[in-house]
Amino acid sequence: MTTTTKTTTTSSLAIAATGMRKAYGGKTVLDGIDLTVPVGTVFSLLGPNGAGKTTAVKILSTLVTADAGDLWVGGHGLAADPQAVRAAIGVTGQFSAVDGLITGEENMLLMADLHRLPRQEGRRITAELLERLDLAEAARKPAATYSGGMRRRLDIAMTLVGSPRIIFLDEPTTGLDPRSRHNTWDIIRELVSGGVTVFLTTQYLEEADELADRIAVLSDGRIAAEGSPDELKRLVPGGHVRLRFTDPTAYRRAALALREATRDDRALTLRLPSDGSQRELRSTLDRLDSVGIEADELTVHTPDLDDVFFALTTGATDAPHQPMESAR
Repeated sequence: MTTTTKTTTTSSLAIAATGMRKAYGGKTVLDGIDLTVPVGTVFSLLGPNGAGKTTAVKILSTLVTADAGDLWVGGHGLAADPQAVRAAIGVTGQFSAVDGLITGEENMLLMADLHRLPRQEGRRITAELLERLDLAEAARKPAATYSGGMRRRLDIAMTLVGSPRIIFLDEPTTGLDPRSRHNTWDIIRELVSGGVTVFLTTQYLEEADELADRIAVLSDGRIAAEGSPDELKRLVPGGHVRLRFTDPTAYRRAALALREATRDDRALTLRLPSDGSQRELRSTLDRLDSVGIEADELTVHTPDLDDVFFALTTGATDAPHQPMESAR
C-alpha cells in the first residue's frame, strides 16, 4: 500500500480513500476505488455477493493491508500510522464478538481492560453503556441467555467502550427480527447525532435507505454509483404517476389531454413517466384542471434502492432484502 504526506486532509473527512486496491490470488476484489466519508454521517457500501464490502471494511479498519491506495482514517494514514487509526475506530462485524459464557457486564469489563482503562473508569463506562443500550437489567446474566437483539446491542456497547469517533458496522443487523433491527437503527441514529461517523455495510437495502446520508454501490470491484439515496433513485428510469378514474367520460377526456400517457381502458387508468417531483405533479394536475377534469386517485411510483441495486450491479441473482454478501 502506498501513502503520501497529506497536509490537506481536513477535519471534515472521517475517511478518505483514493485508489484502494486488493486482490486475492488472481482475483481482484477492489479495483482502485475512491471513497470519502464526512465526519458525523452514515456512509453505506452496498454490493452483491463477493463484491468486496467486507474487504473494504477490513482494510480501512487495519485488519487487512491494501495492495495499493492512499488511505486515511480519522486524519491518520493507514500505512504510516495504523496504531493511531486503531485508536480512533471501533468495529462490529457480521459475527458477534460476545462471549456467551460470561455475563454482559463481564464482557464489557474485559473490553475495558483491553483498552487499558483504569478499573474505576472501566466500571463507570460499562455501567453507562449498559444503561444507554437498555441492557442494565440483564447485565449480570450470562450473555448466552440474551436474545439476538440483546447480543447485538451488547456487541455495539463493547465497540463503544473506547469512545471511537468512527465506527465500522459490517452487516450489524444480520439475523435480527424486525423489532430488534429497528432498535439497532435507533442506536445508530443516536450515535451519529452525537458526532460519530458510521461506515455501514448491510444486506438490507431498506436499512441503507433509512440510515445512510450517502451510499456507494460496489460492482465488479469498482464503484458503480455514489450519492444520496434520492440521488441514486433518480439514476434509474421507471418512475411514473398513475391516474385512476371512475367516470369513463372523464377518463377519455383526460386521455385526450394527456396524450403521452399509457392507457388502460379496462381499469380506466393513465400512466405517465414522472420523477415524482412536486413541480411535475403540479404540472400534470394543472393540465387536467384546465379541461375541468379531476382524477379520482393519484399514485406516484419512484424507483427504490432495489431497482437501483439490480440496475447497477452485474450478475446479481439475489432477491431484494436477502443476504447480498458474505465476502471475505
